[in-house]
Formats: sequence, structure tokens, C-alpha cells
Amino acid sequence: MALASAVAAAGLLLGAGTATLTLPGVSASGAIRGAFALSVSSGQVAGSGAVVADDEQARAADTSRSAAREPDPTPTYDPLLSTDPPVVALPPGLTLVDVQAGLLSADIPERAAGTFTAVPGSDPGPGTGEVRTIRVEVEDGLAVDGARFAQTVMATLNDPRGWGADGSVSFARTDGPAEFRVTLASPETVDDLCAPLDTNGQVSCGRAGNAVLNLRRWVLATQELAGDKASYRQYLVNHEVGHLLGHGHEKCPAPGARAPLMQQQSYKAAPCVPNAWPFP
Repeated sequence: MALASAVAAAGLLLGAGTATLTLPGVSASGAIRGAFALSVSSGQVAGSGAVVADDEQARAADTSRSAAREPDPTPTYDPLLSTDPPVVALPPGLTLVDVQAGLLSADIPERAAGTFTAVPGSDPGPGTGEVRTIRVEVEDGLAVDGARFAQTVMATLNDPRGWGADGSVSFARTDGPAEFRVTLASPETVDDLCAPLDTNGQVSCGRAGNAVLNLRRWVLATQELAGDKASYRQYLVNHEVGHLLGHGHEKCPAPGARAPLMQQQSYKAAPCVPNAWPFP
């Protein structure tokens, strides 16, 4: 309400020294501070005991207080560290699980640059069992966050259900010379790297020290696991690195049984149930 109305409601009169009015936000000299200045439309309230809105002083005080406050930290969202819904829009066609796996786009170029960049950094691994070194690479020209892709690869390889479950082996990442490589590549580049194996632009391979992962499968998974792409990607890493460790293909033992990891599951696991782990 206007200041004069507030005074009248309190039963006080604006007179020549006959009463003292004290209201929050009003100094003894009559200057109005802070939010209370909004109660005065402009200028002053008439009368010998007039109260004048000191707008300039109020603004200066507010500015001084604002400058003295530390700025509030701006919250950031990292899909790898949070299970909350994203506060920024995901790339079209991708889910949070896709972003966690390093994908920046759902596009699948049939052929990228044909050259490769090792993901910078190293990780000594959990330190149990024989240490096997891994260099994680991404074909140049792919819309992939290399750091997140590498984190997915190494978390999979060193998972308690992985090849080191019995304490026999551990995987350490390096961006230098390594015993094995894990490479994410476009479909036609995969065909080149996997030859003479016939990957037909569709599947992946593990040969000559290189687990070559097909971007098509990394993006789409399979029809069976379209709703659980994280599990398919874990299968893909474990299966192809399994070849580098000397493991050959296995067959589905019986309908409804859990598929052996080394069963070919990139087209389908049926009649077995899909399985991503050597020691589930």
C-alpha cells in the first residue's frame, strides 16, 4: 500500500513533531531503504512531516551489497557423474547411456578418415594379476568423446565380472606403446582392418593385437539389446579383447541358457540369452 495509507492504518498522523513513525526500511531522517522504497510511487508524501524516497542512495546500497556477495557457483551436469535427468538437451537420437559411452552423434559415416588418435592419458588399472596394457584409439572424423569412450572400455575390462575376475589379469591404459589396442572405427574402415575376416560393414573383430569395434554396432547395438545398449557395448569390448587373449568362438549350449561370452552375439544370441561377461 502507499506510505500514507500505512500510516493511517497505524493510527498515526503526519504532523509537525507530534509523533515519531518507525517502519522497517525507513531511517530516522526519513530516507527509504531497500524494498520499502517500492511502497512510494514517486517523489514524496506531502505534509510538514514529509518522508522523501532517497532512490539514489537505496540503489547505491543495493549495488554495494551485491558486489560484496560472492557469485553463486553455476551447477554443471556431467552424465558420467550424475543419475539426475540432464539439464541440457541430448544430441538427437541419443540417450544418456549413449553419451556416457562417448557418442556425440547418432550418425554413422560409412567411412571416416582412416587415421587414428590415441585417447590421451593413462590408468594403471586395479593392480591385481598380470598387467596387460591397452591403448584406446578413435578413428579421426568420428563424433566421439574419446575420454568417455576410453572410460567405458577400461571400466568394462576391469569389471569384477570381466577377464580378471579370477585375479589372473589386469588391464592398464596407456597412450603410448601397448600390448593391445581397442579401436573404434567406421564400418568400412573396420572391414579394412579386419581383412581377411569378412565383417561386411556390420560387425567387429579382434585380431593382430587390435580389438576393432564397429561404430555401427556401438551406436545401434542389436535388435535383441536395443533397449540395453550398455550391456551390448560391454559384450563387444569383452568379446573382441577375448580374442586377443586367445579365446575362440563358442556355441550356444542350449535354448534358454546364458550365452557364453565368446558366442557370436553381434547378430543375435538366441536361442541363448544375451550375456556380456566372461564370469557373470
